[in-house]
Amino acid sequence: MVRAAALLGFVGATAPVTGCGLFDGEPDPPPPPDPLAPLITGALDLAARYDAAVAAHPELADRLRPVAEAHRAHAAELARVTGTALPSATPTASAPATDPGAGTATATLGGLREAEQQGREAASRAAAEAPAGRAALVGSIAAARATHLEVLR
Repeated sequence: MVRAAALLGFVGATAPVTGCGLFDGEPDPPPPPDPLAPLITGALDLAARYDAAVAAHPELADRLRPVAEAHRAHAAELARVTGTALPSATPTASAPATDPGAGTATATLGGLREAEQQGREAASRAAAEAPAGRAALVGSIAAARATHLEVLR
């Protein structure tokens, strides 16, 4: 009798667990996106903007291509750290709505400076909020974006 009561007590203790969705076949909800995911998209967007600027102003190629490659390297490392797959195609720049290479070279550089500044600020915020294991990487990306601003002067 004691053994039956113990068994019933065990079954009773597990019964609420089966009603919570853990064992009833419902799929787990997808995990939330990684907080660094927007930095991946931002880096790829910046690389695309630089590519558009070089296409519109080939005379800026030696100056801008290394920065575009740095952004692609940042996106690749962020994707590695977060376990995120990079998109197969480079996304188009999300802002401004006009072609980032349109206009004069001076105007193009001004638009790239603005985009870099926004990217640096986003990376700085992300570094401040990132766990210690990621803060150094994100902080170095913020620092790189600050140096990109100097290239665009």
